[in-house]
Amino acid sequence: MDDLDYQILDALQNDFPLTPHPYAVIADRLGLSVDEMWQRVQGLKDRGVIRRLGASLDSRRLGYTSTLVGVCVPPDSVEQASELICGFAEVTHCYQRNNAFNIWFTLIARDEDRVEEILSYYKTKLSLEDAQVLNVPVQRLFKLDARFDTSTRSGPEEGKANTA
Repeated sequence: MDDLDYQILDALQNDFPLTPHPYAVIADRLGLSVDEMWQRVQGLKDRGVIRRLGASLDSRRLGYTSTLVGVCVPPDSVEQASELICGFAEVTHCYQRNNAFNIWFTLIARDEDRVEEILSYYKTKLSLEDAQVLNVPVQRLFKLDARFDTSTRSGPEEGKANTA
């Protein structure tokens, strides 16, 4: 990544313009054509630097139910189970942990019934007992404003991680 990539990341996470053509505004600010801007953004996505571009909505205010789920699957089934879990649009984050409950994910659904429907599907498809699924519904939400300091150019490839 070069300085321009870092400037693009900074603009996307800290100074995103609320206009009909936000990417054109960012491109103009950075002295780029819109095509070059999109090529760079796509390159960052292709390399996994950018995982997602989009708004963060308050699901509770929209009437949705959210929960954190941990499942315990055999170590040799983690990849297959993760693919199954992430196959639902209601799953927003999924990650592996070094724990008996080795896959954790957040699930945001239209209601409790839908959460139960999805969890039942996972239990069936992954042959899980009730004790192998830990469902921890949100009681009190703590929202972090996770932003990454793009002025620090070291990253995991150099043994350092930026945190916010």
